Amino acid sequence: MSDATRADLALPDVTDRTTDQTAQTDRSGRPPRPSAAAKPVRWAAEALAAVPDAVRPHLDHSAQSLWRVDRMIEDLRREGPSPTAVAQTLRGFGSYAGEVIVRQTGGEWWGSAGDHWVRTPDGRLWEPLDEARRCFGGHGSLRLLCRDAMRARR
Repeated sequence: MSDATRADLALPDVTDRTTDQTAQTDRSGRPPRPSAAAKPVRWAAEALAAVPDAVRPHLDHSAQSLWRVDRMIEDLRREGPSPTAVAQTLRGFGSYAGEVIVRQTGGEWWGSAGDHWVRTPDGRLWEPLDEARRCFGGHGSLRLLCRDAMRARR
């Protein structure tokens, strides 16, 4: 059996076709986002839709806006709900923070087995969803995570 035949049998679901992504763009003229970004971007949008109208304009995907998100998580923690009761909210806030890091650093979302990370251009991986959970526990800060990720690109 030839090596090519062995490879075909060993990896029947892997394609050898490639796509020139530099030629593809979306409606806005930007290249397509990695598929790993689909869920976190949706979760972030859902979290933004759920915040009070007075706060929403301040969540402009800037690094400074994460100060407000940290405060919202702190206020949520003071109310005393269980972590499972606020899991989707924290996932949304973590996704928003990850999207801020992506936009500020030129990074990209990575995902595997249901976990999502942000990979910055320097190759480092950041876990904004876990950081939101740590923030709820009183041991983290999305603002500081973003600051560290932005500092790493320099």
